[in-house]
Amino acid sequence: MKLPSKTITFWSLAVVITVLDFITKQLAEASLTRGRPVEILGEYLRFTLGYNTGIAFGLSVGDSSRWLLVGVTVLTMAMIFWLFSSIDERHKAQIIAFGLIMGGAAGNLLDRMFGNYGVIDFIDVGLGSTRFWTFNIADSAITVGAILLILGSLFERDKGAVGVRGGTAAR
Repeated sequence: MKLPSKTITFWSLAVVITVLDFITKQLAEASLTRGRPVEILGEYLRFTLGYNTGIAFGLSVGDSSRWLLVGVTVLTMAMIFWLFSSIDERHKAQIIAFGLIMGGAAGNLLDRMFGNYGVIDFIDVGLGSTRFWTFNIADSAITVGAILLILGSLFERDKGAVGVRGGTAAR
């Protein structure tokens, strides 16, 4: 039985992002000291090991949020899979976006479930003392996937492609 190309694309991206995220986080923990930056491209790109026990951008949702966030992530991943499985094969950008988001969610979920300190972050960008929040490969995949999902929805809709659950996109 041959798998549909959308399934191959989605799962390939999800697995590659999850594995790449896992490997880079393991390397970061093995080679970096928490809170001590290592310059990669001068002060613009540094690797600084940190841990996030909250949600995006270090926002805290309480001290005992670990298992709540695991549950929310699992539900979100189920919703992503449902949306992916509902989308027409012609929505390439959206299929790629869902694969990126699923892989990123899985990468951070592994940290929440099995890590001791929260989600491992290490990519540190900015200029001087003006820094963006420290992030990881999973966070990047989720962000790029979300942007691609929005752009794909706009442009693929304009093409008149068949949308979610077989409905024709409005013009």
